[in-house]
Amino acid sequence: MLHPKDGRSLRLRLSVLSVSALHLTVVFLLLTHSCAAQSQLIGPPQPIVVVVGDDVILPSHLDPPMDVAAKTVEWARSDTAERRFVHVWRGGRDFVLNQHPSYEGRTSLFTDKLRNGDVSLKLSEVKLSDEGKYRCFIPSLHRESFVELVIGAASSPVIHTSKSSSGVRRRCTMRRKEKKKRRPDF
Repeated sequence: MLHPKDGRSLRLRLSVLSVSALHLTVVFLLLTHSCAAQSQLIGPPQPIVVVVGDDVILPSHLDPPMDVAAKTVEWARSDTAERRFVHVWRGGRDFVLNQHPSYEGRTSLFTDKLRNGDVSLKLSEVKLSDEGKYRCFIPSLHRESFVELVIGAASSPVIHTSKSSSGVRRRCTMRRKEKKKRRPDF
């Protein structure tokens, strides 16, 4: 049988344990919510439009900024059945083993900006086949963003004017953009 004094002591201990458990639960929930709120991967709200042959940057960054230089960053096409990567950064360097062959030598990250959470992808010499939806994913943070790339094949319009028996005729055509000539590296 418990002595009344022992019963009070037991109730006091249980109260302290309950308060401690409640306190730990609140701290855990606050930390969980805080960590989730600290790492949002942000992509552009609108599609990125580029002309064939140009270089383009597919923007994506962490907000607030966070150093991801030592983390894995994966860029892939999210609108194709193939599961090959467009670009992968792993272990502090580019990892090209599973890169889709059509992107070989045309992709890069801004490695000096990874420390500030900028995981934007540069895609060089854009092709018509590059058009589509891209996914940036940071596995350790379970965060992803999407970028839609729209490709244009023509540039400036040319207006042709001619006279005919019925009056003046105007015809508008589009001239393909000339590819930039590269200078040789010496």
